[in-house]
Amino acid sequence: MPTVTSKEIHLAGRPDGMPKPEHFTLVEKQVPEPLAGEILVRNLFMSVDPYMRGRMMDRKSYVPSFQVGEVLGGHAVGEVVNSRDERFQPGDRVLHMQGWREYALTRRDELTALPPDTGVPLQSFLGVLGMPGLTAYAGLLRIGELKENDTVFVSAASGAVGSIACQIAKIKNCSVIGSAGSDEKCTWLEQEAGIDKAINYKACGNLPAAVAAACPGGIDVYFDNVGGAHLEAAIESMRPFGRIVMCGMIAQYNATRPEPAPRNLIQVVGKQLKMQGFIVSSHVDMLHAFQHDMVGWISSGRMKWQETIVDGIEQAPRAFMDLFTGGNIGKMLVRLGPHET
Repeated sequence: MPTVTSKEIHLAGRPDGMPKPEHFTLVEKQVPEPLAGEILVRNLFMSVDPYMRGRMMDRKSYVPSFQVGEVLGGHAVGEVVNSRDERFQPGDRVLHMQGWREYALTRRDELTALPPDTGVPLQSFLGVLGMPGLTAYAGLLRIGELKENDTVFVSAASGAVGSIACQIAKIKNCSVIGSAGSDEKCTWLEQEAGIDKAINYKACGNLPAAVAAACPGGIDVYFDNVGGAHLEAAIESMRPFGRIVMCGMIAQYNATRPEPAPRNLIQVVGKQLKMQGFIVSSHVDMLHAFQHDMVGWISSGRMKWQETIVDGIEQAPRAFMDLFTGGNIGKMLVRLGPHET
């Protein structure tokens, strides 16, 4: 096939605080035919995730920083359109890390082949069957040491990771309380995801009191996606020897100055709490067990999920920024429209 034109999003500048449209640039690039060993993929869906905010900062972290003036990156699923590697053929569906662009020129060690007949939409490998799902699975079962009949509190419970964590806990016969930022999200959590109580943290008035009322016997496991006031409220209601799973702190991702620690952090000592952060890439040894369990839960109707999908690579920056204002329910995705090849 001839050279193709691909639109992609570049980092125009490093945000100080909330990212803005001027921090992104839409660029058109000519992508050449694959050379020996290369595979050309047409991206069909790309993911935007809160962790990407940290990669926009110039600092040492567990993943390399995005570079100003260069294309961003992240998980995407797509279809092989041209291959110079015998292990991949046109039409193969693949998962890779070259999102934020319409076409990706890759090599085999950068691709994961996806099974052709899974019974779930292709974009599920960016959500419930992908990194967010494994994050919830590893966080609860390994870091949180989840036990039957535990009381579990999940913040950002309607998000990509939180909604799956809630349902895994219910599948494991736990009582589950979740927080979300709207009545609509809370209704979905209670009526569809089946959790015991959802708290609208924006409307409850007093979050520690609302959490305490929802779980009067205390919390055994807190799955933290938010940090800040949520972490403080959870610590207040933790039972002795409770486990706090530190998955994310989205409330602080755009902070322009260091945030104070929870005022009740001293309770971690007296209550003998376990408080541990984790990165999902350190737990890929659980992938096979996760996929086996998740496929079974989906097939039996015990796992439900939501997606917020925006169309067009041009909308990727807006989709990303909406993550920090509660503009998504479930997994936020960008659908990349069909292209002439």
